[in-house]
Amino acid sequence: MTGAGGSFPDLALRTTSGVLIAALGLGAIWVGGIVFLALAAAIAALMVWELARMLDPDGRRRIAVLLAGVAGVAVAAALNLPPPWDVLDVVLIAAFALVLPAGQRRVFALVSLGIVLASVSMVLLRAGHGPYWMFWLALVVVASDVAGYFAGRFFGGPKFWPRISPKKTWSGTVAGWLGAAAVGAAFMQPLGAGGMLVALSVIAAMAAQAGDIAESWVKRRMSVKDASAILPGHGGLMDRFDGLTGAALFLFLYQQLAAFPPAAGG
Repeated sequence: MTGAGGSFPDLALRTTSGVLIAALGLGAIWVGGIVFLALAAAIAALMVWELARMLDPDGRRRIAVLLAGVAGVAVAAALNLPPPWDVLDVVLIAAFALVLPAGQRRVFALVSLGIVLASVSMVLLRAGHGPYWMFWLALVVVASDVAGYFAGRFFGGPKFWPRISPKKTWSGTVAGWLGAAAVGAAFMQPLGAGGMLVALSVIAAMAAQAGDIAESWVKRRMSVKDASAILPGHGGLMDRFDGLTGAALFLFLYQQLAAFPPAAGG
């Protein structure tokens, strides 16, 4: 990100496509059911396709399509399979890393598993707790991203991790945490949650930023600027949904360890 007074050459295109993406996503969250499941499965499939293309740019294109199909089916089927098949269904994508070059298999296995698990986590959140909890999670990520973008552009300052993500600044990172906290505070009363929601929002924002850094590491490893060119102004779906993937993974792990949703007295 540039320093104070930096220009916003990509802001108009970024904003327009961002609004369209948000409208589609929020609409699917509201409708829920098969609509949201289909969107989550499609996004997971396309993200895995982008990942495979990045890790094996010289490979056969049908391999990337195959991996995308496996990811999409895994997300779509996870809710309808009994234990332990539901778990095996989710981790199946990691086994398909064997079709990629040996040096990229571990990266593909870990990142693709994270994508599929995060997508399943969001479907479970929407199905189990209704649209408003999914709105909360999505808006935490959006607020963190937007606050970080503008604060980093205006204030600049020391870089957060220049070797991996050269545009990310400490000012943008902290602003992202504050934006997420504001979303958590705003959702406390509508969701009937206590102050713990603010803390969860900040940690979810940190997880979202970790997802962004992880994707930046993959792109830097493969010397590419964007995951793809599917989304004007944003690059690929991984470039847009890396943060939501990290936040959804955090929420999934949190629910394995603590009661969710947090009670009003929490």
